[in-house]
Amino acid sequence: MSDLKAIKKRLRMEALARRDAMDETARIEASLEIAAHGTALLADAVRGRIVSGFLPIRSEVDLRPLMTALADHGARLCVPAIVDKELEFRELKRGAELVDQGFGTVAPGPDAAVLVPGIMLVPLSAFDRQGGRIGYGGGFYDRAIQRFETDGARPRLVGTAFAVQEIEKAPMASHDHFLDAVVTEAGVIEPRSRT
Repeated sequence: MSDLKAIKKRLRMEALARRDAMDETARIEASLEIAAHGTALLADAVRGRIVSGFLPIRSEVDLRPLMTALADHGARLCVPAIVDKELEFRELKRGAELVDQGFGTVAPGPDAAVLVPGIMLVPLSAFDRQGGRIGYGGGFYDRAIQRFETDGARPRLVGTAFAVQEIEKAPMASHDHFLDAVVTEAGVIEPRSRT
């Protein structure tokens, strides 16, 4: 294992342990605060745009309140589905049937429209104030973002996490993508410079 991978693994495990240590009530309340901050950040930008979110697994932020608010402001929502070990963003409509995706998550079925998001609410295990992100280690989001960029559709990347997941500096490899903003229950972090 390379030094960078080992460092990321350690930082990921430490941040996820802090997230897992939050009690359920604290996670629910923090998710509602994240929804309020995220709505304030994005409400004016989402009308008529495609926004990808995600449905929570384990102790992740519950983005359903934020996604509902953004839909109420005119966003068209999608969430990731895993297809041939890659992410495909399928339209999420109220009342749509969801199918098991493995990894403890669900997504709309294969008949749902496949969309290209202009704004992505990105899950993460750890983040820093420069927009650095450590994911879960599979590279799913980085590959999806790279595909969109290659096709000329670079989405706005908004990380969503609890404040306890912040680290001093996220080590970034050449294939990693910096976030344009991070929303936590403590507020919005918009990186000004990356040093």
